[in-house]
Amino acid sequence: MAADNSIGIVGLGLVGMALARRLMAAGFQVTGFDLREEARAALTAQGGRAASSLVEVANAASCTVLAVFHTDDVLKVVEGPAGLLSIFGVRSIIDCSTGTPHELEALAARLGARGITFIEAPLSGSSQQIAAGEATLLLGGEAGGLQACESVLSAISGKRIHVGGTGMGAKAKLATNLVLGLNRAALAEGMVFAENMGISPEQFLALVLASPATSGAAEAKGRMMAEEDFAPQSRIHQHLKDVNLMIQGAAAEGQKLPLSETHAALLRAAVAAGDGELDNAAIIRELRRRKTAPPPIDPNQTSP
Repeated sequence: MAADNSIGIVGLGLVGMALARRLMAAGFQVTGFDLREEARAALTAQGGRAASSLVEVANAASCTVLAVFHTDDVLKVVEGPAGLLSIFGVRSIIDCSTGTPHELEALAARLGARGITFIEAPLSGSSQQIAAGEATLLLGGEAGGLQACESVLSAISGKRIHVGGTGMGAKAKLATNLVLGLNRAALAEGMVFAENMGISPEQFLALVLASPATSGAAEAKGRMMAEEDFAPQSRIHQHLKDVNLMIQGAAAEGQKLPLSETHAALLRAAVAAGDGELDNAAIIRELRRRKTAPPPIDPNQTSP
């Protein structure tokens, strides 16, 4: 039987490892699983226990936190062969991924019929902010379930907003990520524009931070853009996944997102150029690649 202070984590990437550190610092015994051996080794090095399977995670902890890439991954982890539900004992699942709202709502209903609590808990913030407890949890689920998982949620972050039932967490994350992503892209475009006019990236960033043009994106990513430091705290290919979900969700409601469609094209080009694993600040690299042809030289023009 799992101890009360045991917690499982599935997905040990940037977010999963940041969550593991938060939970271990709060006194939880963390058992984690990832398909990558190096990720499991990293958890062990941090003081956690690496599991060799999802069943081992479910055996070790009645509550499991998911930090996987997509809703398809959530469904496989939870309901797939040898998934978390393949053994008895799972009582609650906290999903920190950014997923597809209607699919998560349907999953919550299926789990609820089995007496299992499902909570959406996507995080607004980079892995660095998550590790520091500065990210905001956007919670979707029933109030009773949130109360039952209060100790875990409070260990992850003191900044929590309950936005409604299951599905609403993903909707809130996608809507806020839309603004965040466009802020980053606008900052990068402004920096490239300034650079081409002879204003250094450092000087431009100082101007932005001291003017009404400032934003959380400028504070979080401006220095990385100026110094070309793109060690990932979040990744371009992950944000492209979110932007695609935004566009698909809006299309289902008969709404176009013209700025996000342009943003998606930039992100796709960045991934195609090999920047997908870099931090989202590296969007500036794609904008720098967007050069226009020089104006043609008029052979009839003479020098003064």
